Amino acid sequence: MGTEMVGLGSVDPTSDRAVFRQIADQLRDAIERGRLSEGDKLPSEARLMEHYGVARMTVRNALQALQTEGLIVSEHGRGVYVRTRPMVRRLASDRFARRHRKEGKAAFLAESSQVGAKADVDMISVQEVTPPPEIAERLRLRSGEVTTARSRRYSLNGKPVETAISYLPVDIARGTPIEEPNPGPGGIYGRLEDLGHTLERFTEDVHSRMPTQEETRLLRLAPGVPVFRLIRTAYDLNGRAVEVCDTIMAADAYVLSYELPAH
Repeated sequence: MGTEMVGLGSVDPTSDRAVFRQIADQLRDAIERGRLSEGDKLPSEARLMEHYGVARMTVRNALQALQTEGLIVSEHGRGVYVRTRPMVRRLASDRFARRHRKEGKAAFLAESSQVGAKADVDMISVQEVTPPPEIAERLRLRSGEVTTARSRRYSLNGKPVETAISYLPVDIARGTPIEEPNPGPGGIYGRLEDLGHTLERFTEDVHSRMPTQEETRLLRLAPGVPVFRLIRTAYDLNGRAVEVCDTIMAADAYVLSYELPAH
């Protein structure tokens, strides 16, 4: 795709804004306005140099700025492309609805089907561990008390989008399908309800930050892409915290959507 195809303008050498940032601004605008769509190839460095009348390093600095923002990816030997984002609308008021469990769907599977994406789960590990203090506090555990911890990674269409660790009291989980790699239809919430812990409510705390090196590796994050850390606590009808899930989510893969009552 040539520069004339994406409506790029010119740069102002008298502006206080650096020339490479002006170029980045115009390319970003083309992406945000849809003139360059996900998966589209950007004009080559040579075409950009010719169009703007600048040196190669200026163009490379502009592209690096967009890559740091997570808008583009460079594929060796092929070129630079607008990054594809498998966006999932995570509707908090619906994702844990009992009807999904009755249909045999865990929350992630229900979300992925809504956007027509293929969901996969890998790196599944189940073990008994002493949880971090903030998790133990949410579960109201005594110091040193262990939990059943289920860790896994979720992908959409082959792209990792989140990791999660669920912590459950061992007196609930030990010796049950919750300890199996595949706990069965409806996931662990389905099994909790089978065990008599009918779920009454969930609380969630969400904050954003830059990823650790390990998170970048596991989620294959592009430079500049932050993550959401979401900690969810599930309570049964007796008010007992029966699970705490510590989730790391690629921020460019999700829209966090909440429906709140007005009364």
